[in-house]
Amino acid sequence: MNENHVLEMEEHPNSLGRVEIAPEVIEVIAGIAASEVEGVTAMRGNFATGVVEKLGKKNHGKGVKVELSETGIKVDVYCMMKFGVSIPVVAQKVQDNIRQALKNMTAIELEEVNIHIVGVQFDVPKLEVEQPE
Repeated sequence: MNENHVLEMEEHPNSLGRVEIAPEVIEVIAGIAASEVEGVTAMRGNFATGVVEKLGKKNHGKGVKVELSETGIKVDVYCMMKFGVSIPVVAQKVQDNIRQALKNMTAIELEEVNIHIVGVQFDVPKLEVEQPE
């Protein structure tokens, strides 16, 4: 594992220097890519991310864990699905969307993208408020 906890991109012969990508960047890209998929209702965060979001700062990397190892990069995504969707189909779309987003933005190939379904969200009917006449 890299001591500096950054991913160093391959240097090209005509480059002016090196490019390093922090794992937090991968978390944010993967989090946004996962939440874009229809059927995913929320990403799981912890207490600290909930407090930060209540203060108005959006945490796009929540629910995503990136592991750098000698064999490659593993991404674990923790999300909730909408009731009634096909979980295997939506999970496959999430995996594909994350792989494609990271490949397009960083040229990084992932070893694994693991999807963990932590809940199902039901549609809660909104109460109709009677309008005074």
